[in-house]
Amino acid sequence: MPKVAAYLAPMELGPAWMEWGLLGLFLASFLAATILPFSSEAVLLGMVALGGEPLSLFLVATLGNTLGGLANYGIGRWMPLVRLVERSRIDPVKAERWSGVARRHGPWAALLCWLPVIGDPIALALGLVRSSFIPTALLMMVGKGARYAVLLWVAASVLPA
Repeated sequence: MPKVAAYLAPMELGPAWMEWGLLGLFLASFLAATILPFSSEAVLLGMVALGGEPLSLFLVATLGNTLGGLANYGIGRWMPLVRLVERSRIDPVKAERWSGVARRHGPWAALLCWLPVIGDPIALALGLVRSSFIPTALLMMVGKGARYAVLLWVAASVLPA
């Protein structure tokens, strides 16, 4: 456990996320999926290091992160492109490029919404092009869940039993 603590210390998680338990993990996962710069992985690994039950951690993190991604999707779906570009100061050329990617790949692009930096624009673009909600939500959940499953698998192989 000291190895994990050494990696987590620089991230300054603060005690509140851990004290809030699964609710803290849910909020951290939700916020990490929005345009806010936040790391749900650090909170998840901290909870694993403290002995959290992996299946519960996986389910809560996946649900929170998927709902956060769907919030981005909703913003893209209900806010006109012109207004989105104005309010967020997004480069219109980049916005059009991401919309093209979403149009070309459809809901399948949601599998990549877990990626840092480009995941949020993909979710917004899927909303902008009115990608079908159910397949988009399911594929987004699969992608985000796979990321957490790999992270938990790696943590289980590193942490002592």
